[in-house]
Amino acid sequence: MTTVLLVDDEKLIQRSLEKTLLRAGFDVLTASDCKNGSEVFMRNAIAVDIAVLDLNMPDFNGAPKPDAGFDLLVELKRQKPDLPVVILTAYDEVNKARDAVARGANAFFVKGREQGLVELIQKILNA
Repeated sequence: MTTVLLVDDEKLIQRSLEKTLLRAGFDVLTASDCKNGSEVFMRNAIAVDIAVLDLNMPDFNGAPKPDAGFDLLVELKRQKPDLPVVILTAYDEVNKARDAVARGANAFFVKGREQGLVELIQKILNA
């Protein structure tokens, strides 16, 4: 079974995405900030097939930080260089999302169309 690490500090969005991914047949591990995301990843690194990271969330010190998702992206890639990563972003952050791809993310996804995220994950994993 494919395991997704989902890190988003917005509880409603996290829960909605988690339900969508579970219905699509994925195993889902969740966290709400960089520190917890990193810890969950370290405990399950072998099992995690892809990470879906919010761009703006609390950083490794628990403080809200724009672009904290980039920090977690770098940390996860350091531990598992071939890990596919999708950055979640709000509509007005598409330029930052392009930066995410430049930093090693496989793709970015604008929040709001959950089914599209499932298709994107499947496309990346089947590539």
